[in-house]
Amino acid sequence: MEKSLFVQFAAYFTALAKNIVETVNGKKSPLTYLHKEMLTKELSTDLKWQTLNVDGAVVSADVVSMDSSLPLKKRASFGTASGDIPKVGMKYSLSEREMSQIDVLQARNVETKALIAKIFADTTKSILGIYEKLEHTFLYGLSHGFALVDDDTNVGTGVRVDYGYKDANKFGVEKPWSDSTSKPIDDIKRVIKEAKAKGVVPSILMMDETAFDNLAANQQTREQYAFSQNFVGDKIPVPDLDQVNAMMKKRYKLTIEIVDRTIVTERDGTRTVQTPWAANRIVFLQSRKVGKLVYGILAEETRKNKSVLYEKADGFILLKKWHSPEPFAEFTSSQALVLPVINNVSSIYTLDTEEAAVDDQTEGDANFDYEGASYTKQSVVDAYIGVKPTSTITIDTNDAVILTNINKLSEEDTLAFEANITLAV
Repeated sequence: MEKSLFVQFAAYFTALAKNIVETVNGKKSPLTYLHKEMLTKELSTDLKWQTLNVDGAVVSADVVSMDSSLPLKKRASFGTASGDIPKVGMKYSLSEREMSQIDVLQARNVETKALIAKIFADTTKSILGIYEKLEHTFLYGLSHGFALVDDDTNVGTGVRVDYGYKDANKFGVEKPWSDSTSKPIDDIKRVIKEAKAKGVVPSILMMDETAFDNLAANQQTREQYAFSQNFVGDKIPVPDLDQVNAMMKKRYKLTIEIVDRTIVTERDGTRTVQTPWAANRIVFLQSRKVGKLVYGILAEETRKNKSVLYEKADGFILLKKWHSPEPFAEFTSSQALVLPVINNVSSIYTLDTEEAAVDDQTEGDANFDYEGASYTKQSVVDAYIGVKPTSTITIDTNDAVILTNINKLSEEDTLAFEANITLAV
């Protein structure tokens, strides 16, 4: 590595890096970064990440008589997941031809602002590139329960980080929301009820645009919106986000946030547009603060090359500028040891708005159709009662009613149910 060919502009390098971070943090950037709003930065001195999951509700104190001992309460249980913080980085180059173009600009005495923009364009892209990768990782992780950097679109090492979402907190719907006869408000209320039974009170629903469109267009939603507005007439309009939120806030103390974000990745010169949020997935949150942006200190930061121009951005991104004599080019790179980490996952609930068994049933026979296969109805009833002992379902209950109840199960209960049903001969 040789000294940057633009070392005389080092002061601009420092100022530009600071300005980019301030612009993004001040929400003046055209790009939104939810990971910056929903995660708190935290330095890891051992280059490890760790989640903290506190599984325990606040319980009330007891009223006791004078001179009596106090009752002992059960403490909350703690769970963790951990791993190594991965390295994130990218690099750009100014070719000999592009540097000649900069020489021409200098010879023509163009204004300094335009010249600096040309010289340091790669600096802006290098910082934002780190943010884009973190945003993809965060949105994917928050909606799926695990972060995934695949080998197909990523140049380097594929990474999978499991945040440990609980199967008991994952739900499907009675009918897919794309079905006009579905009842999405009932599905949402069911998840809220399950959460409150464990001492969790969700207030935020994050979802993609498709899930919201199905929710807003549904007859049940429109009727509740019309009721809240004292609407008169049969042709109820489809409410927009503000109108749905006003109704949801008033009736259920919930706020909907639509996640509409794409990330462009590049591998071997081919660019791919990715949508990190899980399709048709709703995430129920108690708060917008959901975890940490855990970062470490790069080895190079404490062993800097004296010939290289360095700058630090946002406390964890290391920027470099240098040149190479063969091939003759100026390089700019960014790198960081950083990972979005989701905490307290026991308070996070998810709802897949298209996950529902939709098998047509033949009523009155000894079989039950489920997920494209035929099972004995008796085994289905027994398996269902095994996970829901208080259920009143019997062998005489209509198949359609049983299917509706199965669709209400959490993923944890569904797995237990499916393990105990018997295929029909």
